[in-house]
Formats: sequence, structure tokens, C-alpha cells
Amino acid sequence: MGYEMNDLLNLMVEEGASDLHLQVGQPPTLRTGGSMVPVDGPDLQPDDTEELMRAITSDDNQQKVKTQGGADFGFSFQDLVRFRVSVLKSKGNYGMVLRQIPSKFFGLREIGLPDTIKSLLRRTRGLILVTGPTGSGKSTTLASMVNWINENRDGHIITVEDPIEYYHNHKKCLITQREVGVDVPSFSEAIRGALRQDPDVILVGEMRDLETIEAAVSAAETGHLVFGTLHTTGAARTVDRIVDAFPADTKDQIRTQLASTLVAVISQVLCRREGGGLVASYEIMVTTDSISALIRENKTYRIMSDIQTGGSLGMITLDAHLLNLFNRGLISAETCIEKSQIPAEMYKKVQSIKTTGVAS
Repeated sequence: MGYEMNDLLNLMVEEGASDLHLQVGQPPTLRTGGSMVPVDGPDLQPDDTEELMRAITSDDNQQKVKTQGGADFGFSFQDLVRFRVSVLKSKGNYGMVLRQIPSKFFGLREIGLPDTIKSLLRRTRGLILVTGPTGSGKSTTLASMVNWINENRDGHIITVEDPIEYYHNHKKCLITQREVGVDVPSFSEAIRGALRQDPDVILVGEMRDLETIEAAVSAAETGHLVFGTLHTTGAARTVDRIVDAFPADTKDQIRTQLASTLVAVISQVLCRREGGGLVASYEIMVTTDSISALIRENKTYRIMSDIQTGGSLGMITLDAHLLNLFNRGLISAETCIEKSQIPAEMYKKVQSIKTTGVAS
């Protein structure tokens, strides 16, 4: 066989690749700086991908692939780095995608978050949501926030993840990390259990169903700082998505609960940086009395204007942050328009900057 898993993982680490794709009919392919780069070598055959899969996949996960068509898990490689792995079946053959999880934590400034975020991380209760599409860097942002709390506050942090990505050591805080499917059967069960384990901070890796959302909101209400993620973009859509998960007769109740518990929504997208690499663009909403009232009264469409005028609290809209990145030469005009919430308006602003140097 032409390829060894250890060699491919070493190559990923050396090249600083974010992902490794193993599919029959093409050579192993690395994603570096957002671009796909095939390894110099022959196309993978069915036997190759099966052997590579078996090299790192437990018997339980191999069984899961056979019965469910896929399995996701995390694993450590030679104390160098951790990977998140997705094994899948495609046209009857095995395929894999490995995501490299950086081993060092980034400071909040390094990932582009304003210092005003720190005051949110000192809160003792409430719900902070980090949202965005798959692969937008939510895990990195959450890990940076948890690490900041771990270094600057004392207490007990419980994380519930599927799979565990970043490994946290005890610093000022005691930290308990639980993996869904390994340590506990589900997110909602883990949150209910966490409430009996004297936590100060709870991280919910994914709020993917009604039970989990209910448990997370309830934990935030009862005096815990809860972090959660959703695959939405923008604060208003995030609130709507949570409310939409509830039956019609309980929507008013969840709006009232959210109005009193939601501390902030941080939405992010990853953009290709000019000159190589990636840079995150953020929308930040911090809940004020005015925003609480909008959530309670089902007027989320008006949240955007509150974010636009909330700069002193660290608020910014995604499109304003994208324009800022474009102005600083960090992203191209095309990226700025493509990633924006309102592309037609962004196009006009970008053209105005190009001709006059000022956004219209």
C-alpha cells in the first residue's frame, strides 16, 4: 500500500493543513489556507481508504460506520495534536475527513474579538451563543473563551462535546470534559447531570434539539453561565431558530425566558485572508433592556438596528465587520460581498470605497 496514516498526519502537522480528505479515486488531499492541495502520489483505491480508516478507528466506530453509514470521533496523535475525524461511506467505499485541532489556545484579541467580551465572560449566569455555519471556527472561539475563564476566574467548568476537540488542563478552574456517546448518552442528559455536579460554567457543544435547548436555557436561568452553539448566522436568526424549535403553545414562554437569560450572540464566518490564511468576521450582539423587549415581543427583525447603534457595548453587525476587514486590506472585495448578509448593499459600499475611499 502506498500511504501510511502516520506519514499523512505528520504531513498535515508540517504543512499546517486544517483538513485531510481521503476519498477513493483521488490522492490524499490537504486543505491549506482554504485551498485544496492533492498530495503528490497515486489515487487512493478502495483497499487503501479501508486500511487507513482501520488504522485510527475503534471497533465500535467501525461498527457504527457499517450500520449508520458514518462515525465521528476525536483522537490524539503522538502528543503533537488532536484531530476530529469523520468516517463515511461513499459509493460503497470508505472515505474520511480529518480536521486538525490547534494545540494552542488563541487569545481573544488574536482571534479578533474585542476586549468588551471579557466583561461577558465574568458574568455568573446567562446564555452566550456562538453561532455560524459548519467550519466557521466556532470551536476555536469557544475554546478561547473557556480558556480565558480558566485563567482568570475560579470555579468548575463542565464541557459537553461531540467529540471533545480541545483538551483543557485545570488552571484557576477545575474543568470536567464529557464526550457524548462515550461518557454520557446525550447533550440534554449531560446538562441535567451537570446541574448536580456543582458547575459555574457549562459549555454545550451543540444545541441540536428541543430537549438540549430547554436544558441549556433552564441551566442559564438557574444561575450558571452557559455557552452553546447553533448553525445560524446573525443574532435575530439565532433567536428565531431557538423559538421555532418549540411547540406553538410554549413559544411565548421561551421568548420570555430568552429575554431574561440571553447575554450575547456572537455570529461568525471564516473568510479567506488576502495573502493566504483565514480571518474570522464577527457579528456581536449584547443583550440590552431594549433587545430583551424585542425578543419578548417577537420583534427580532428590529434587533439589527439596536446592534448598529450599540458600538459602545462592543456590538457590531457582520456586514460592518466585513467592511472593516476589507478596508484594512485583509479580505478581497469579492469575499466581502460573498460573505455579507445583504450582498446588494455591500456591493454598493465596496464600489463606493473603491472610487472615493469612503463607504456610502
